[in-house]
Amino acid sequence: MTVPLLLAGLGIGALASQLGAVTVSAVPDEDSPEGGGLQNTGTNLGASIGTALAGSILIASLTSSFLTGIQQNPTVPAEVKAQASVELAGGGPFISDADLQAALDQAGASQETATAVLEANRQARLDGLRAALVVLAGVAVLALFAARRIPAQQPGSAPSSGPEAVNFCETG
Repeated sequence: MTVPLLLAGLGIGALASQLGAVTVSAVPDEDSPEGGGLQNTGTNLGASIGTALAGSILIASLTSSFLTGIQQNPTVPAEVKAQASVELAGGGPFISDADLQAALDQAGASQETATAVLEANRQARLDGLRAALVVLAGVAVLALFAARRIPAQQPGSAPSSGPEAVNFCETG
């Protein structure tokens, strides 16, 4: 978890420091306050949608992987499989091993069953995190293509090349 989150944090930090300058420079000077406001609104909206997307994918993948793991494990009794299917039909919580172990102990599950369920839970958490990170990486790649639409110069400014360009180094 540390390396992907560290990379994501570094990427967001590097992007955020330049995003305001790019956004404000892409609009005429008199519209720069509105441009900055829209940039902040877009950033907050994107972060909210991204968080919701990642959370939805994480929970769906976690539940699916956990149910598959216990359904395919012959050491898990049929009644435990049935109860898990009913309780997790609408999506399951992200539960720690300690909380799951406590619930299994309270339910009187055998050590063999508890070990199998805990292993399925561990694998499901990893599968869910991987799925969420892969989808978010795909969204980031798509964003790179959208970034090609960022203007190369500020609207209303003099072109940087061509016959209309002004060369201040010329004398005479």
